Amino acid sequence: MNDQDVINAFVAYLRKAGFPGLKVDRWPDKENRKTSDIDAIAGRFAIEHTSIDTLPNQRRDSDWFIQAVGGIEKELTVLPPFRLNITIEYDAVIKGQDWAAIRRNLKDWIINESPRIDDGRIVLDNVHGVPFRLRVRKASDRRSGIFFARFEPKDGTLPARIRKQFDRKAKKLKKYHGLDKTTILLIENDDIALMNEGKMLDSIQIAYPNGLPHGVDNVWYADTSIPNNIEFIDFTPEIVEGNNPTSQFT
Repeated sequence: MNDQDVINAFVAYLRKAGFPGLKVDRWPDKENRKTSDIDAIAGRFAIEHTSIDTLPNQRRDSDWFIQAVGGIEKELTVLPPFRLNITIEYDAVIKGQDWAAIRRNLKDWIINESPRIDDGRIVLDNVHGVPFRLRVRKASDRRSGIFFARFEPKDGTLPARIRKQFDRKAKKLKKYHGLDKTTILLIENDDIALMNEGKMLDSIQIAYPNGLPHGVDNVWYADTSIPNNIEFIDFTPEIVEGNNPTSQFT
């Protein structure tokens, strides 16, 4: 979702939550072409939207993954009469590989070779023309289908990335702070697989163990993983408490 859609949905949520008639009055960053400004003014609220990936370069890596293996099952004339779950390492697909050739070779393996393997789990390092390992689970007693996935990598960078991004956004909100405005930092994530409310809150608390970023009155989380059912959660009370849930961030 683009930032204006998320902000409009947030303002509609606030309107139903006790602020009747609330609407976006201005889009300062669209009006001000000389310097960077906040995204929206809605009544007494000064709102800055941001989004952050669960993992570094997540959108880029996901695009590469999709180009290499995404939608292969839809390109098969006939699906095999069994279920295949094919999992690869998160960073298996990299720039410089011939993704079109990988797709062709994977389709060839699915059509010609996968019927010959037994049900159960198998690890394959030598599929022709595929430069990464496949972990395959075959089940002939389940509804047919081909499903590609990646392993979740270990990553501890989220709090540091949050701190860097929030500090930058807080600078824009700071000039509205105390001017009869409530400054809101609205952080969005649409990752239904790797992110959840608790993980995001914990990471923010690690990034800011002593409370809210300077210039920010409220932090709200927008879960847009289901676009027609966006969830908005107010993280402010937990962050204000300044209770670091796991470890000190430096």
